[in-house]
Amino acid sequence: MARRLRFNGTGSGDDGCPSVHEDLDSGEVIVHGPPLTDPDDMAKLQRLAEGEVAVVVPRELLVDWAPKDSTRQARIIDLKEFGDLFRTFEHSTWRLETRRRYASDEATESYRQFVESGAAAWDPDRRYPRLIRSQTEQGKRVERVRIVDEPPTVGQLYLLDNAKHNSTFGEDIRNLSREEADRLRLPAEDFWLFDGRLVALLRFDDDDQLLDVELITEPAEVVRYSMVREAAWHHAVPHEEFAAGLDKNE
Repeated sequence: MARRLRFNGTGSGDDGCPSVHEDLDSGEVIVHGPPLTDPDDMAKLQRLAEGEVAVVVPRELLVDWAPKDSTRQARIIDLKEFGDLFRTFEHSTWRLETRRRYASDEATESYRQFVESGAAAWDPDRRYPRLIRSQTEQGKRVERVRIVDEPPTVGQLYLLDNAKHNSTFGEDIRNLSREEADRLRLPAEDFWLFDGRLVALLRFDDDDQLLDVELITEPAEVVRYSMVREAAWHHAVPHEEFAAGLDKNE
């Protein structure tokens, strides 16, 4: 079975070498870089077995990007604490949505309306719109990138309709095709990034139900998620433009 590898980071801004990857299942760390080839240097290495290759990496690569604690316990927060993050962030919050469906959406009246008629009657007086409007009116940024399959799932089309509503209270919502997300090697993770300093990782079960929220503050991990944000935001397109492109393909 192929490994589930996650790119942690690189010590180079040019060719991506040397770099660190992490096996998400075993916890093993994979480092690649230029090989050590000088015979005199090779002769000084101890316990280098047949088939093994020595690589040279800067110390900073391991300090910055190697996992810091293989036994780190996830810090799980409840939904109230998660909700409080939207009240207390100072400058910006950003979301990546990668799933093909969300069970919580399918339990709503608006989803039923959308399935039946192709449009939903969105309620602007719900708690979330009021909260986000109060934040964006202060100049704070609330942004999302939603990944969409080809063809889109019903849940993804529902969220495209939802984007028209959310944009009225200040959210900037963009979309990215699944093909482009895969090309960019974006992780199949849903998360919020608050003020570029903490991550709320949303964890789902096999039925697409939200299980819990993991709060991540480790600097190297926050930087990794920030890199995901930069790549996704750069390539994503405004939801109006994305939806128009879907209409042309029908």
